[in-house]
Amino acid sequence: MRATAVKPTRIKDTLVDRCFMIAVYVLLTAGMIVVLVPLVHIVASSFSSPAAVSSGHVLLWPVDFSLRGYEAVLSNPQILTGYGNSLFYTVAGTLISTTLTIAIAYPLSRRGFRGRNVIMTLVLITMLFSGGLIPTYLVVQQLGLLDTRWALLLPNAIAVWQVIIARTYFRSAIPDELAEAAELDGSSDLRFLWSVVLPLSKPMIAVIALMYAIGQWNAYFDALIYLKDSSLQPLQLVLRNILILNNPAATTDVALQADRKQLSDLLKYSLIVVASVPVLVIYPFVARHFTKGVLIGAIKG
Repeated sequence: MRATAVKPTRIKDTLVDRCFMIAVYVLLTAGMIVVLVPLVHIVASSFSSPAAVSSGHVLLWPVDFSLRGYEAVLSNPQILTGYGNSLFYTVAGTLISTTLTIAIAYPLSRRGFRGRNVIMTLVLITMLFSGGLIPTYLVVQQLGLLDTRWALLLPNAIAVWQVIIARTYFRSAIPDELAEAAELDGSSDLRFLWSVVLPLSKPMIAVIALMYAIGQWNAYFDALIYLKDSSLQPLQLVLRNILILNNPAATTDVALQADRKQLSDLLKYSLIVVASVPVLVIYPFVARHFTKGVLIGAIKG
């Protein structure tokens, strides 16, 4: 006897459901356009001629294709030095911050750790109150960190929000029974953390590492306060100085002044693209873990 395939029944969408989905798609499309159009305009302007950018003729496609902006950016030795410094601060800062965050979040997630609620309360208080800029500067000065790379790595090494994310993940995704089983097998706390907890926490680690990396790459205020040596300054501070110091009014030659004004307008777009490339390159490799980590925290937290 030949079995007949049973067609799955499909629930028919109501008029309200269809209108809702249409509204969702319209809002998402509008949001995509609002985000995408400025980005396309910046990229198109960076590949246009200085005259076209200064006159405002560039919209969504390069006008009078030119690489003069990138040539001016990459020929500046300060930018190359700042690029190297930012890469170092981003990599080293992310490693330090992620390690310290896990080190404080994991013990606070274990129910057998006495005083964890008191410590977590003290950590949360720092989100509401801080010493302020001058006391922080005095602490950095007394520690001898001024004009050193450590000034950008240690003062803001731990972010409370990342500690909350890691603690919530450990508490919800790593059951106490798993730790008890490892303890019965003779595993130490450090061995359990290294061999069991960290491999199971890759999505969460990717989330906090990406947050720290983006924060380190875009940071410039701490460098502005703590660093005077130009060889230690990150890319963002170097770009800020170039845009501020590139003043066309510094010369009396009208033709040269106009040319510098056009180049200054072009540099803004080229610098934005150059400063955004590393984040855009790294994000696709961690996007899968980032999305998974956020969803796990949203469901179980």
